[in-house]
Amino acid sequence: MTDGYRGVFGAFPYAFRQSRSLLFRSYVLVGALAAGAVTLLFGAGLVVLIAQTAAIEGGSLTLSRAFYVVVGLFVVAPLVAPVLFVARRHRRREGADARYDLALSLAGYLFIASLYVGLVITVPADQQSAPPSAVAPLVETLYALPQVAGVVPPLVASGLILAVHRLLR
Repeated sequence: MTDGYRGVFGAFPYAFRQSRSLLFRSYVLVGALAAGAVTLLFGAGLVVLIAQTAAIEGGSLTLSRAFYVVVGLFVVAPLVAPVLFVARRHRRREGADARYDLALSLAGYLFIASLYVGLVITVPADQQSAPPSAVAPLVETLYALPQVAGVVPPLVASGLILAVHRLLR
């Protein structure tokens, strides 16, 4: 592999070097940091979950541990997908389309924002704080939604990443 592309980890520097879009280059950095942070958080959470349930034998706890890992993958995958899509496109020499790179970076940033919105929706009532007055109506509306609705923004945003890739490739 003389082009510098060496799997998932090599895709990040490769996509950064190959793209001409400054916004996409910034997403490569932000997306890598976000994916790393989310991976560390989910990894630490999994260690705590296993430590708290180590004395309990299998059954449904084994399923909940596996589900925890799957949820982590569903969060990390859309964070790295724009970078992997762009790296693949450039590696296959399908054309350096600045529109494609730009659109995927915007979709990636939207996914990061949707994670935050989803987290705001799922804040328990006893931990909700008074938001700044400029965003108070929006945050209070998000607080009022049922907690299960916190899944919707990231799901929609991850679907958008896939839609952008399919429409512009």
